[in-house]
Amino acid sequence: MIPFLVIYLHEVRGMGLGTSGLVVAMLLGIGVVGSPLAGRVVDRVGGRSTLMTSLALLAAGYGGFPFVRHPWHAFAFAAIAGAGNAGFAPSHSSLLAALTSREQRTAAYALTRVTDNLGFGIGGLIGGLIATTRVPESYDLLFAVDAGTFVAFMGLLLFVPAPPRIPAAARMGGGYREVSRDRRFLWLLALTAVLVAAAYAQVSTMLPPFVKEHAGVSEAGIGAIFFVNTLVLVLAQLPFAKALGGHNRLRALAAAAVVFSGTCFGVLAAGTWFDGSAAVVVLCAVIVAFSLAECVHGAVNNPLIADLAPAHLMGRYMALRTSAWQVGFLAGPAIGSLLLVRSPTALWCGAAAACALVAAGFLLLERRIAPEIAVAPGPERVRRKAFGVLWRTPMRVDDPLSPGAEPSPHQAHETSHASEGSRHTA
Repeated sequence: MIPFLVIYLHEVRGMGLGTSGLVVAMLLGIGVVGSPLAGRVVDRVGGRSTLMTSLALLAAGYGGFPFVRHPWHAFAFAAIAGAGNAGFAPSHSSLLAALTSREQRTAAYALTRVTDNLGFGIGGLIGGLIATTRVPESYDLLFAVDAGTFVAFMGLLLFVPAPPRIPAAARMGGGYREVSRDRRFLWLLALTAVLVAAAYAQVSTMLPPFVKEHAGVSEAGIGAIFFVNTLVLVLAQLPFAKALGGHNRLRALAAAAVVFSGTCFGVLAAGTWFDGSAAVVVLCAVIVAFSLAECVHGAVNNPLIADLAPAHLMGRYMALRTSAWQVGFLAGPAIGSLLLVRSPTALWCGAAAACALVAAGFLLLERRIAPEIAVAPGPERVRRKAFGVLWRTPMRVDDPLSPGAEPSPHQAHETSHASEGSRHTA
């Protein structure tokens, strides 16, 4: 939706590119400040209530853009949507942790990544089919459909059961001061932010201009590269999540960072030594390796954070995890664009070196995390009905989250999703 928003504000509403960019920057930037606040709200009132509020804000914000007539209208609706965006990831991740046992989380978060990537791909395709500047009213339909998806999500959320209640004393205690004393988590956040800036952000934002200018890769070729990325993520995420059961998650993160480092060299080689179609073929091979490393990172990062978090601080832990990704995606393009102008070699070699240092950091962090947390639950401990969805009809007040929640005794008949068990957006 973000690319269409820039086009809409600039070409349909006649705003300058600078103003349109500032509107989008405001929408995305609010998350950096708002996510920690949302984490506090999650821990106080519960993940489902916070997620419901976030979805309502997103629906109101994006649904209001058709009524924009002046720049201040755009900034107002961007602020509303940005507030919803800030609360979505912390509340969603926390609620997922609360509704699954430790043995189920790796597969559950992996399935979420699969649906996220499918949603991004399908959403971009549908948006491209609906919106056209030749028919300005088509953008009204696009924003209405987008708002409708959030409303539909809210409707489905009514059937999600409330997690077990946490004692009020625990909910009122702790805070970010307690989180700041968890040095293991803080180091994990720092390593994650650097990895996002050096790998995810560079491939997402710097790879297209680099290969277009230096290897003559067309827009269609760039689209093919990212299509391969989405395809691999959708097909490989769940098998990788299952295969990682019983393995050390810090070593898996280190291995993923090493692969990210290698792919940075691969991008540099493809853009330097190949041209046109040959470069596209090489880059598709490189992006396959990058995507597999994404699968590894995505399968272990969130479950590891959920296992590190005390029950009464789950929202805050997930909020800071979201902020780490946002900081990485803000810093990465800024640094990458400066380096790309001066020296593409420095950009990709620097990114490779940063990923290698992150890999070493994960191995050092392993020494500070207990084995029962560092090692993912083995596949023999995960029941086949790990993805049994708890549906309910009566509405209950949302309870604060408990990461160790077990299926409720009133659970309906379960169905299995994707056996036993996913941008670029943290």
